[in-house]
Amino acid sequence: MKHNYIIPIFVPHLGCPNDCVFCNQKSISGQKNNMTKEEAKKIIEEYLKSIKDENAEIEVAFFGGSFTAIEEEKQNELLSLAYEYIKEGKIKSIRISTRPDYIDKKILKRLKKYKVKTIELGVQSANNFILEKAGRGHTFEDVKKASKLIRRYGFTLGHQMMVGLPESTRKDEINTAKELIKLKPKMVRIYPVLVLKGTKLEKELKEEKYKPLSIVQAVETCKELVRMFADKKIDIIRVGLQNTDEITDPNNENSEVVAGPYHPAFRQLVESSLWYDAIVEKIKKLNVKVKEVEVTINPIDTNNVIGHKKENIIKLKQTYDVDLRINPDKKIKQGKSKIEITKTFD
Repeated sequence: MKHNYIIPIFVPHLGCPNDCVFCNQKSISGQKNNMTKEEAKKIIEEYLKSIKDENAEIEVAFFGGSFTAIEEEKQNELLSLAYEYIKEGKIKSIRISTRPDYIDKKILKRLKKYKVKTIELGVQSANNFILEKAGRGHTFEDVKKASKLIRRYGFTLGHQMMVGLPESTRKDEINTAKELIKLKPKMVRIYPVLVLKGTKLEKELKEEKYKPLSIVQAVETCKELVRMFADKKIDIIRVGLQNTDEITDPNNENSEVVAGPYHPAFRQLVESSLWYDAIVEKIKKLNVKVKEVEVTINPIDTNNVIGHKKENIIKLKQTYDVDLRINPDKKIKQGKSKIEITKTFD
């Protein structure tokens, strides 16, 4: 079985023509200096040494900033470096993330030359008013145009969207998911908005012009979005920003996070809540008073079914007086389950 590995190379804010209200790429990536070819080579070599898997499929990913908005010479320098590793058979492919208004036929032809496989677009919202409030500098029409071009040229399309932007409601975010589904991405990332130091959003927070989502609000919305994308077989590759030295608990003095729905296991909260809903729905369909329920799942799903700090077990007991038993079974597909009522009250 092939295992996928990503070598992340961050090019923070290089070439980005806008200053979005939520954005501080140096905080998000942990990368303080602009990326050089020498530094990128060092990162790739270090990762390659650490990957011992003979079945590894390795991808170099240029994240952060707006890759195709960087001066062309710098793009070519970084892409040609990664391409050398493809020719040597040491990596399989290249992935980039960029803005939808910096995609055209000429750019895509050049990316093809370097064997770029995946292009992720920072979409954030399908609502033009919200995009304007966020300072994105592009419209959703740009997203639609870029997405269609990317797919037409044979690239794998990815989308990134945000939850909790200024003026955005849950209805707006569900509508964004609907619009993205129409554009047929292969994958999606969902990011709840965190207020970072040194951003316009921090200023708006201090002036009480912006109120971030609570963790509960963010989980409830993201749960609905995950359901929608999963139903359409769109791969959800991330929910929540990755936890780093900078993106961590706001109470930590080194944290760049000022406020917002930060949690070190945010995706687990979302997935655990989905499992909880599924179990409760099964219980409610029965005409008996359930005392114990057994959930047969793939062992990989155990933590999510139990919940963060056993939240689902505790909540089922407190709310419905139901005991939850877990039956791990490798024959069950990951994400699938068999729910049985094992005991009822007389």
